[in-house]
Amino acid sequence: MRSENVTIKVEPLKLKPYAKDIQHVAEKIRSRRKKLTMTPLNNVSIVSELPEANVKTKRIVEAILFAARRPMTPKQVQQVFPELEQPELPDILLAIDSIIEDYRFRPIELKAVASGYRFQVKQELSRWVSRLFEEKPPKYSRALLETLAIIAYKQPVTRGEIEDIRGVSVSSSIIQTLLEREWVRVVAHKEVPGRPGLYGTTKQFLDYFNIASINELPTLQEIQHLEWPIDKMQQPMQVMSEKQETN
Repeated sequence: MRSENVTIKVEPLKLKPYAKDIQHVAEKIRSRRKKLTMTPLNNVSIVSELPEANVKTKRIVEAILFAARRPMTPKQVQQVFPELEQPELPDILLAIDSIIEDYRFRPIELKAVASGYRFQVKQELSRWVSRLFEEKPPKYSRALLETLAIIAYKQPVTRGEIEDIRGVSVSSSIIQTLLEREWVRVVAHKEVPGRPGLYGTTKQFLDYFNIASINELPTLQEIQHLEWPIDKMQQPMQVMSEKQETN
């Protein structure tokens, strides 16, 4: 009896489109794992891996700064530790730098301001978070903001010099408001008859405007396009608003 050879043709397995995608991703993962296993450890940089003592310091520093109600300097953070357990300042600075890096892509950040470091919501998300609070931020008159700007850019400056720049008198209530807010202070007295006070900005001013140094303020050239010309029609209204603030 003669046997016949039977040829069986096997068709390749046809994958659905999404199955092909999964297969491609799996191949890429396997390839990446293979490269990682072949890479020597001395060529791998692990940023988050710190010595054991520094990891503990970092956790404590992060907790202190998170719980603090005000910005804190590295020295102030160090003083929170018990005297016999205080880490060295370089270790605290290393921990702070590592924390800043950890929060780089998160919605909150560890920000360096004039008074130290503080946790805060990133600026681009502040308008959403502000909706949680019923209290609206205070609105300040243009006269007050102009006075504050002159002090910030011309400090130290006397009240008379502020009035010469603005062309109108500065009401006592404006100066008092700035002093109460602790945005300005008398830094010295000018050696002229009457010894008027010289005003300058404070660390609280820098903290409020989210900057670490007065040098971070925009230059006058950069904000020139935002300045509004004060014509003769506006000046009487401005003087009137200042008189209302005085009452």
